[in-house]
Amino acid sequence: MTEQDTVDQGQPLVEHLIELRTRILHAILSVLIIFLPMFAFSNEIYTYISEPLRQFLPEGTTMIATEVASPFLTPFKLTMVLAIFIAMPYILHQLWSFIAPGLYSSEKRVAAPLLISSIILFYTGIAFAFYVVFPLVFGFFTSVAPEGVAIMTDINRYLDFVLKLFFAFGLAFEIPIATVLLIWTGATTVESMGRKRPYVIVGCFVVGMLLTPPDVISQILLALPMWILFEAGILFARIFKLGTTEAEPELTEQQEQP
Repeated sequence: MTEQDTVDQGQPLVEHLIELRTRILHAILSVLIIFLPMFAFSNEIYTYISEPLRQFLPEGTTMIATEVASPFLTPFKLTMVLAIFIAMPYILHQLWSFIAPGLYSSEKRVAAPLLISSIILFYTGIAFAFYVVFPLVFGFFTSVAPEGVAIMTDINRYLDFVLKLFFAFGLAFEIPIATVLLIWTGATTVESMGRKRPYVIVGCFVVGMLLTPPDVISQILLALPMWILFEAGILFARIFKLGTTEAEPELTEQQEQP
């Protein structure tokens, strides 16, 4: 093998690495472009995000900051995470642009709708957590406080709690995508997934227990949507006839004919 052949073989790998670096830099730049103007309103953003808890605080109590840098770092962290959430479609677009050339046309026709659906479902999970779960959870927590105990939540602890639930519900709402991918790739079938439904239901409650804080309300509010979304994934696979075994008998009869 000549030196020129070695250079020719190594060049595609170098080109892929350069393209990957470019995609990553574009993704980081998109986050910074969104973050910088939003940072001027970081306190207002935190005020909005903390509203589900503050509306249930007893009169005369407020949220507190127990660390010196918390009044600055906590809104900063929230704004940065929010910028990543907003830039997620563009980040996934960069990822798609990097891997799409290696896919077949049939794979692209399925992968593109799944990618768009995953973004929508992730945002839906976050919205469900903020507008449905948070009022119920915080209303319950503040109502069961022992007499004489003042509820004054630290702003950093509250943000950690909120972000954990955002990620938990955002990922949980991706279950239909995961179900369709498993069936589409042939890892399982619609019939097999249907037979495993009891195990999936138990698994949903186990995952809800692990991903949410130790309270029954948030665990149930995560487990039930996961189960419903699992059923939605199976229904979608049935409608588009992914991973079904109905055509197998006909294929067998055709093969047996001389």
